[in-house]
Amino acid sequence: MHEADINTLRRILRENRTIAVVGLSANWYRPSYFAAKYMLEHGYRIIPVNPQYEEVLGQKCYKSLRDIPEKVDIVDCFQKTERIGPLAEDAIAIGAKVLWQQIGVTNEAAAQRAAAAGLDVVMDRCVKIEHGRLFGGLNWVGVNTRVISAKRPHWNPA
Repeated sequence: MHEADINTLRRILRENRTIAVVGLSANWYRPSYFAAKYMLEHGYRIIPVNPQYEEVLGQKCYKSLRDIPEKVDIVDCFQKTERIGPLAEDAIAIGAKVLWQQIGVTNEAAAQRAAAAGLDVVMDRCVKIEHGRLFGGLNWVGVNTRVISAKRPHWNPA
């Protein structure tokens, strides 16, 4: 599986505005909450997917991807690697454009299945970190973003 390059990541985050976060926790100290809150604050529509909750971050929570009544662009998976297979099938079934496996999650078979169905696939990365790295913000706290440019990319949230 090829690694998503900077231009692909930038395109994904620029073009796709609705993110279903599978495994989103209502606990503020969990990485899923931190990432979803950041993306919400940066103009993205966040749809929590977790059967444990009615609502997270003020957004209605759904039991599964297939229960979401609106279009989803990115399926962001905060789940163990072995649970990604069925989520990839659900992402394909609901017409998502991107299957995003969070840091530490690398289900190669699910990634290949999603890619074969036409989805962009990102593995072992965090949407919050990538957004901050590519659209500014992370370098303010001393993180080496590994993106060299004389000027910040222009980005118009549509």
